[in-house]
Amino acid sequence: MDDVFRRDCPARVVLDHVTRRWGILVLTALDSSDLRFYELRDRIEGVSEKMLSQTLRTLVRDGLVLRTVEPTVPPSVTYALTPLGRGITVPLRGLTGWIREHAAEIITAQHTFDAATDPAAGGFAARGGGT
Repeated sequence: MDDVFRRDCPARVVLDHVTRRWGILVLTALDSSDLRFYELRDRIEGVSEKMLSQTLRTLVRDGLVLRTVEPTVPPSVTYALTPLGRGITVPLRGLTGWIREHAAEIITAQHTFDAATDPAAGGFAARGGGT
């Protein structure tokens, strides 16, 4: 389990679960407090209920998130990070913080690239360049 570059490495599956867009957002949202499903859905704009359900189910199965059902009518379900899940949020906070800090530079680089490769603008693709 020490080489995530290998196709057969089991850690690669977990890496995929954690680094998917919704996985990162769910884990970092739960870092600040335990939340109910609707609170997570409202906090993470753009996630569908289906994707949120699938992501939560995967993260619960991976042991990163704890699902607690209160015996009320209707049942009250709360999601929280497990100790294992708390551990992964430290590097995720670093990653999301770095992205926040450098988002403007990245967007500028994308615009520069797009302008240079736009055939209509006489960019790289118009000169016979490839990808």
